[in-house]
Amino acid sequence: MDQKTDPAIAAKMIVEAYLERSMVPDPVGARAYVSDDFDITFTGGRKFTGPDQTAAFNAKRYKWVKKKFLRTDAAHDPATGDVHVYNTGYLYGEWLDGTTFDTNRYMDSFVVRNGQIVSTNVWNDSAEILLEKAGLSEAPL
Repeated sequence: MDQKTDPAIAAKMIVEAYLERSMVPDPVGARAYVSDDFDITFTGGRKFTGPDQTAAFNAKRYKWVKKKFLRTDAAHDPATGDVHVYNTGYLYGEWLDGTTFDTNRYMDSFVVRNGQIVSTNVWNDSAEILLEKAGLSEAPL
């Protein structure tokens, strides 16, 4: 099996291409990798249906933000044909107040079906970092 025939390798490439477009940000380009019924859940349970919505949300939190990929893993479910993809690493960028950051952990999970991303769940440390910056954290980071 090669990257054209291995569903796990193909799904990893789709997810990384989507993330690269999302980081530009290029919501139109990112949209090419997702299904019409795409569902995304951000940290805190925020629901979105497209890359344009997540880019607009990020613009309210960051001046700019990018991802440093550490790993992308995938598992093919032969019973459904779905591929579950997990991408983890660090967010880096600049908060709205001009403070830079580079060690904000993230973990995204994806379901890829028929060559398109159908769902994504996003987790990161941003809320905890913002609580710490506001003096509201229960314990130091």
